[in-house]
This record gives sequence, structure tokens and C-alpha cells, in this order.
Amino acid sequence: MLGILGGNKGHKIKGSLVIMRKNVLDINSLTSVKGVVGTGINIIGGVVDTVTAFASHISIQLISATKADGHGNGKVGKSTNLRGQVSLPTLGAGEDAYDVHFEWDSDFGIPGAFYIKNFMQVEFYLKSLTLEDIPNHGTIHFVCNSWVYNSKVYKTDRIFFANNTYLPGETPAPLVKYREEELKNVRGDGTGERQEWDRIYDYDVYNDLGNPDKGEAYARPVLGGSTLPYPRRGRTGRGKTRKDPNSEKTSDFVYLPRDEAFGHLKSSDFLTYGLKSVAQDVLPVLTDAFDGNVLSLEFDNFAEVRKLYEGGITLPTNFLSKISPLPVIKEILRTDGEQFLKYPPPKVMQVDKSAWMTDEEFARETIAGVNPNVIKILEEFPPQSKLDTQAYGDHTSIITKEHLEPKLGGLTVEQAIHGKKLFILDHHDYLIPYLRRINQTTTKTYATRTIFFLKSDGTLTPLAIELSKPHPQGDNHGPVSEVYVPVYEGVEAYIWLLAKAYVVVNDSCYHQLVSHWLSTHAVVEPFVIATNRQLSVVHPVYKLLFPHYRDTMNINSLARKSLVNADGIIEKTFLWGRYSLEMSAVIYKDWSFVDQALPNDLVKRGVAVKDPSAPHGVKLLIEDYPYASDGLEIWDAIKSWVEEYVAFYYKSDEALQKDPELQAWWKELVQVGHGDLKDKAWWPKMQTRGELVEVSTTLIWISSALHAAVNFGQYPYGGLILNRPTISRRFMPEKGSAAYDALAKNPEKEFLRTITAKKETLIDLTVIEILSRHASDEFYLGERDGGDFWTSDAGPLEAFKRFGKKLAEIEQKLVQKNNDETLRNRTGPAKMPYTLLFPSSEEGLTFRGIPNSISI
Repeated sequence: MLGILGGNKGHKIKGSLVIMRKNVLDINSLTSVKGVVGTGINIIGGVVDTVTAFASHISIQLISATKADGHGNGKVGKSTNLRGQVSLPTLGAGEDAYDVHFEWDSDFGIPGAFYIKNFMQVEFYLKSLTLEDIPNHGTIHFVCNSWVYNSKVYKTDRIFFANNTYLPGETPAPLVKYREEELKNVRGDGTGERQEWDRIYDYDVYNDLGNPDKGEAYARPVLGGSTLPYPRRGRTGRGKTRKDPNSEKTSDFVYLPRDEAFGHLKSSDFLTYGLKSVAQDVLPVLTDAFDGNVLSLEFDNFAEVRKLYEGGITLPTNFLSKISPLPVIKEILRTDGEQFLKYPPPKVMQVDKSAWMTDEEFARETIAGVNPNVIKILEEFPPQSKLDTQAYGDHTSIITKEHLEPKLGGLTVEQAIHGKKLFILDHHDYLIPYLRRINQTTTKTYATRTIFFLKSDGTLTPLAIELSKPHPQGDNHGPVSEVYVPVYEGVEAYIWLLAKAYVVVNDSCYHQLVSHWLSTHAVVEPFVIATNRQLSVVHPVYKLLFPHYRDTMNINSLARKSLVNADGIIEKTFLWGRYSLEMSAVIYKDWSFVDQALPNDLVKRGVAVKDPSAPHGVKLLIEDYPYASDGLEIWDAIKSWVEEYVAFYYKSDEALQKDPELQAWWKELVQVGHGDLKDKAWWPKMQTRGELVEVSTTLIWISSALHAAVNFGQYPYGGLILNRPTISRRFMPEKGSAAYDALAKNPEKEFLRTITAKKETLIDLTVIEILSRHASDEFYLGERDGGDFWTSDAGPLEAFKRFGKKLAEIEQKLVQKNNDETLRNRTGPAKMPYTLLFPSSEEGLTFRGIPNSISI
């Protein structure tokens, strides 16, 4: 190591290092009786709480960005220990600052990076280093946000770079080797089982959903590959199961690159651990209570469902001793008395408890609900199927003009189609190949097609619902179908309500597994991995995208362990059951990254047409379409910000083509991360700045606004199981049958016997209540962790401030829209204004707010 040579020896550079100690952030301390405990720091097995001991066990060496050693690499300065603790006005809760002094002379030049070594047994979270009074330079900021373990666990020393931003070709020569080496370290070599302290990003298929060693019922197919294509997940390197050499063993510890498992400071922010607690604590207690007949298995009427939000569920105290909830779910779980579960009233029933039963609310939720991006224009009549007729027979819809025309206000079906007034919610083709298998379990359901009419007042109304089930003589005979039209009196009114419920069950499953899990969580993970493997932390595109990855690998890893795994919460509480993820893989075959851009999605579904004269380049056919009209405002704001940012760093398309990191990133993302679809013609070629803008805008849109739109409405809409049932357990009663007579006698009871049962309802509500919350330390669109220090370039900082200002203006505009009574779809019969795409939010269950990333 080269020391610091030359004159001007007396000069010292002052620095301050900000860290958070592990015990502040450690989830294990939260589950202990005392809550967050500030014990001292564990050094070589003993407990020492002195600042001096901590400071003396951390050393730092500066690396020059301007002066090279004999090998052309930046000079490395002398090793320096931290001095004492200091207080800084900018310190956040749980943060400690230490001062550090470095010897400096002019021969060393300007620091551009530093090495840090930790000689303690316990890791700490390094927030930042700030160097002051660098001669002829001023202050240098290093934003670190990383866990630093004992130096012995690393093959090479931990390095951090100053907040300068460089394209590869513009990196100061003394830093080039350091930049390249750090990327190599993060890629790893693709072998071995990963350890807790590793920072390696690599790819694997979804071979960790099942547990074949536990029995055939727990085996699940591998997702990823030619049969069931899927986006890649982060590799853990765990061993394979005994019974299936292709499946990975389950384990309590699941590797994540260490900085992806960020420690949140407040217990209320352990939302992900709340989910874990549901799986480990709540489920067993509920199962015992139902198995032991302590709780009745069914709701008997709608009032009993509403009681969940008024009185809650009571359990004998001996059941409660089995559970010690984490703070995050203590609002739902009451273990201090007999009341075990109590849920906040979902927004959909806060004003009008029966609005969910209306046709207008049913229709409105296709454009302003939790799954607002599936409805399409109806362009052919009757609706056709793309299923192979040899295997499945004729699946052309049996809906006729006679079903529709009485409610078309004098129009014929042809005129309504020509006038772009008919829309379809189509849950048919993807379900048919699995329907027979699904119906062989305790669930009973139909493939559904629902046709809506756009009325002159701008609202949608359902005209007909087709329910189709497999033919008893075999799939090749086509389906057995029945069409239902609205009826509002007598027993047939409940038949119509049931028909809508079968539609919503399909929509709930598609929402959770495709619109939400696949189309946001799963498709983004390969981007997180590729970005970390191929783009240096000082690369402008890394800095642009990085905030939109926060906590995503963490929540996905947890989901594979507790939510979407074999016999996990989703399989237990949603109709698709054991086929849930497999069906999402079948649907992924037709996924296209380009179609995730909001304007492209709207045009593809035929709910908008391209129109260069329209404000966002597209004209909505349903003008009052809250998700689409609000989304286009947000989309445009993101795109303007990205355009400014890309133009700042890439002065020509050629500069982008010659950027080796960017090209390697895109190549790996397409060929490996989404490798099962790598031959699709729609992938952008990444040869122009326009393509980089479109790709980055789309990725930011998916991670922020799209996820917010399909996630944070889950409890507000689905917390009332009557409104968004997730399972159907019986077929439609036929006229003249005992089931039909029972429906006539006690319609509410029979309706409740058909949809999600009580136990599954309680599990579902507990989970979506957590999923619909914001953590208190969330960062929303237009905000960044680290304030203005994420880059040293003034141009992007100014552009980012304009972006934040634009989002605040959009929010005001959306508030005004919600006050416009002519826009009936914005509030609907439930009187719940559409706020899911308001950029800002408080913590908790707010039905608004766009976090930067998929963090829950």
C-alpha cells in the first residue's frame, strides 16, 4: 500500500462517517420481549458499549481519483481509524456520526473512493462519509447505504465511490480498475451456496416454490425454461431436494444480496415480517380454532361479515397464549383480551354498506378498482376464442344480440361496436385448460365473459355474463355455457349477484397472480439483478433506476417463502390453488415489456386510440377512466424527467451504443433475466437515446405507479369479501333444484356458502391489510434517499426537483377531478374517490401514494 508522500504534510482532511448499529435494525430484537433493545456492540464475543471501542475497530483508506500509483491505479492513502462520536444536525433516528481525520498532501490529489474495514464480529450499516475542506475542491460526499461485515468474510476490501456520476468512458483513469473490479465482485462466479454477508447478484429459475421431499402434494413444477417460461429470480445456491434434483431445498435462511435486506428503523416498518408472522403465527391459531369448532365455519348473513369491522372475532384466551405478534400486526391482532381479530372497515363500505351490490359499482371497479387494466374493447361479435379447437372444441361465445340489445338504448350490436361502446372483461381462454383440474378440488367455478355498455353519462353497465364449464364428455366437446342478464327482483336477482361473484373471483385471481405478482413483482426482479451486475454504482443509468428497486428482492423472496409457495397463503385463499404460479407462467408467454408502457397498454386493449393532438398522445374511448387518465399524467411526468436525465449524459445515440456497461446490461437483461422470451421481436435494441428513455420510463412506471395502482387498493376494495371474493365453492343453482329453493329461502346464506369461506376470508383479510399499508420510512415518487447527495451533477438535481414539483401539481389536479360531479366513475355508488395514483401519502392504510419501488 502506498502511503501519502510529498510536501504540505501538515494538512488534515476532516471527515464524518454516519452509521447505524446492527441492533437498531435487527428484526430479532423486535421479536424479543423488550422490543428494540439498544445493547452494546459485540466485539470478539464480549459486550462493549463504548464509542472508543467501536471507533478503533473500523479503519478507512482514501483512494485518489486524480493521482495514480506506479500501475496506473488511484493512490491508496494510509489506514485511519475513526476518532470520537460527533453530533450532526442531519442525523436521523438511530444514526451515529464519528469523526475521522486523514493526512493529505497535494501529491495525493482528490479522493474519489475509499476502502473500509470492520474488525468487529458484528456488522454495521454504513450510511455515508463526508469529507470537508479538500483544498481547491471543497466537500466530497459518499452515499454508501450498505452493510459492512467483518473484513475476513470478504475476498476483497469493501470500496465506496464518491457521488460523482460517470459513463464508463469518462471515468477518471485512476478509478477505472476499481470500478471494473467492484462490478466483478458483485457478479460472483455462479457457484456455491451464498452466505448472509455476500453481495452477489445472480440468476436462477423458480425451483424453490415446492417441497417435494414433504410429499407429492407439495411438489411444484419449475418455472423458467421452455415449458413454463418465467422471469428469473435471485440465485441462492441452496442444495437440491432428495426427490427432485431440479428443485431447491427450502430453508429458514434464504439468501438475499445483503443490501437488499435493508433494515428498517421502526417496528411499524417491518411489514414484510408481519406477513411472515401471519404465516407462522396466525394461520396455526386460526386452523386450531376452526378444527376445534371454536369458530363456526361459515358466515350466515351479510351482517355477520360486517361484524368483522365492528366487533371482530373473539377467541378463548387459551388460544391467544400461542401467539406473540409483531408490532406491525398488533392493530389487527388483539392478544390482550378475548378479541383476536378486528379489521378496519374497508373504504368500499365506509359510506354505503351495500354499494358493492350495484351494477354500477361492479362495472366501475373494472376501470377504477384494484384491477383496472384488463377490460378491453369488444371488436367482434359474438366474442371468439383463440383456443385450439381440436383440443378444446368450439369456444365461441353463446351471447346473442337478444341478450344485449334491450339495454343498448336503441342501438344495434353492430352500431354499438362501431361506435366503440361495448367492452369485455374476458376471463375465459387462459382458464379453460386448467378449469377441469380446478373443479376437481373443493372449488367449483366457471370461465367468464362479461360485456359492458358505455352509457351516455360516461358510466359502464354490465349487459350479460357468460359462465362456461368443461363438457362432461371431454374438453374436445367444447364448454357447457349459460348466459345471465341483469335481474333486480326475486330469487333471480341473487342469481345475477352470483353471476357477478363468479366474474369477480376470476378477476381477483387474475389480479393477484398476473396483474400484481407477475406483471410487477416478478418481471422487475431480473432488472434489479442485471442493473447491479452490469452497471457500476457511478453509472448514470444505475443512479436513475436504483431507487425503484428498494426492497423488491426482499419482498419477492419472502413471497416465495410464505405467499406464493406450495400450500402457502395464496394457494390456500385463491381459487387457482396449486396451479396459481403455473398459470401465471402460461400467461407470461404472451407478456411483452413494450406493452407495459401505459399508452401502449391502453391502445393494445382498445380503450384508447393514438392521437398526436391529444394531451398524452392517446385519446381515451372511456373518457372518465380514472386509472388511465390519472396514469397518463404520471406517465408523462416520469417520461419528461427521464428524457432530461438521459439527454444530460448521452449527447448522441452513438455515445449510448459505445457504452459497454449499458450494452452489457441490456444484453444480459434480455438474454438471461427474461431469457425465455429473448427471441421476441418486440424487445428494443438499445441503440438510441429514445429507446433508453422508453425502457427506463416503462421500468419506473411498473415499479412505482403500476404497482401502486394494483397494490394499495387491495384492502380498500377487497377487505369486504362480499365485494372481491377469491374462491367459489359451488356451481350456480339450477331452476327446480334444491339449491335454487334454498337460495329463494335464504339468499344471503346461500351466497356466502358459494364464495370464500370464513377461515380463508380471515387469512385473506389479514394479509391484504398488511399489503395495502405504507411504511413510515417509505420514499415516494419524486423523492430520494440521501436528499440532494445522490449525484454531484447540478443539471440532474434541478431536473429531479422539477419532476417533484410536477407531481405535486398533478396531485392537485387529481383532487379537483375527484370534486367534479360530472365524472361519475371517480367516486361511484361506494362514494370512494379514486386516489390510488395520488403521488404522496402518510404511513398506514391510506388508499393513495406511489412509492418509488415495489417494497410490499
